[in-house]
Amino acid sequence: MEELKLPPHNLEAEQSVLGAMLIDSEAAPIVAGILKPSHFYRESHRLIYETMLQLFSKAEPIDLITLSDALAQRGVLEQVGDVQYLTLLANLVPSSAVVEHYAQIVQSKAILRDLINAAQQISAACYQQEEVDSVLEEAERLIFQLSQSRIRRDFQGMPEIIAEVYERIAHLVKNKGSVSGLATGFRALDELLSGLQPSDLIIVAARPSVGKTAFALNIAQNVAIRQQQAVAIFSLEMAKDQLAMRMLCTEARVDGQKVRSGWLDANDWAKISEASDILAEAPIFIDDTPAITAMEMRSKARRLKLEHDIQLIIVDYLQLMRGGGRTESRQQEVAEITRSLKALARELQVPLIALSQLSRRAEEREGKRPGLADLRESGEIEQAADVVAFLYREDYYDQDTPNRNIVEVIVGKHRNGPVGTVKLTNLRHIGLFSDPAPEPAN
Repeated sequence: MEELKLPPHNLEAEQSVLGAMLIDSEAAPIVAGILKPSHFYRESHRLIYETMLQLFSKAEPIDLITLSDALAQRGVLEQVGDVQYLTLLANLVPSSAVVEHYAQIVQSKAILRDLINAAQQISAACYQQEEVDSVLEEAERLIFQLSQSRIRRDFQGMPEIIAEVYERIAHLVKNKGSVSGLATGFRALDELLSGLQPSDLIIVAARPSVGKTAFALNIAQNVAIRQQQAVAIFSLEMAKDQLAMRMLCTEARVDGQKVRSGWLDANDWAKISEASDILAEAPIFIDDTPAITAMEMRSKARRLKLEHDIQLIIVDYLQLMRGGGRTESRQQEVAEITRSLKALARELQVPLIALSQLSRRAEEREGKRPGLADLRESGEIEQAADVVAFLYREDYYDQDTPNRNIVEVIVGKHRNGPVGTVKLTNLRHIGLFSDPAPEPAN
């Protein structure tokens, strides 16, 4: 006969936590920030802890007298072992100095029990022969939810929130000119956006061959190399080696055509070698799965967040993604994809740059500068996005323009700030975007 296995638990740690809260008034706020009543394995311990939290929330002392009285008022004093058991708890703890350690043990055991429950749910779904994608998504959600449960996040009152905001403003005042988000590496654009903000969905849209991918790769390199922050790139259009080749040419400042044709001199080789060493150390992660679904992307991004703490996600490009299920139209599918990208940015608390194609309508109007109405396939893109930026280059339409190698970044929507236009220099042969040289003084 198979031995009955008890769920993971540590009664001694639970008793130590409760005992510490009885003998030390400073233990309650520490434990309350870590444990919920459901973390306790023994039902009587849950009841005792719930009652302690009620006393703590009313700023009342937690001791043998107040706790036993509160338990009696709830009608559960005998159920938890009466005053004798409370006295035992208080006497079990020689010191409350390590109460945080005890609380973390209790939390860890609770997470293990939750993992067992999650595994049982996943197993049940498999036996019910539900769709594989749905089961995988639910399994991923359950596991990720548990991995995040150790991160302390709860309601905050306005005093704490205002204090944090005030401190942030004070930091910005002290560091005038700095950005509050992740710097793109382009001075004027960072000033306009205050950097790329956590949880923001940033749409970068342009007609084909204007430079969307090169622009996004420049930002990725600026973030990963100059700021040493991890970046995830989902490339649905180009293979990972093609992207790496582009980044290598940009970092080395070597003509991409020369590299592809093999016509490199000794100086070029030296630059390529140095750039290779730099990029080899860059925390950039590329996935080139074609036609990836939002569900697959979410799963991979969650894993990268856990393993490498990615701070930026780039998707190239939105219209090549597939939705998770059946939709009545392509417009609805794109709307679903866009909402899922915004949800991913919020869940991981990172900015997400999604490249997007533009319709031809912009080319039919005078000036040909794109606007929000030109976003292809769905108005939901504009609705879900926090920032919408368009890339426009005059030499795309007029080869004889004096504004060659100038790209306008037109910020047409900025949910939390101003809109405007920023000009960048773009050397297409090496794929480099940069701030334009300052105009000479008169």
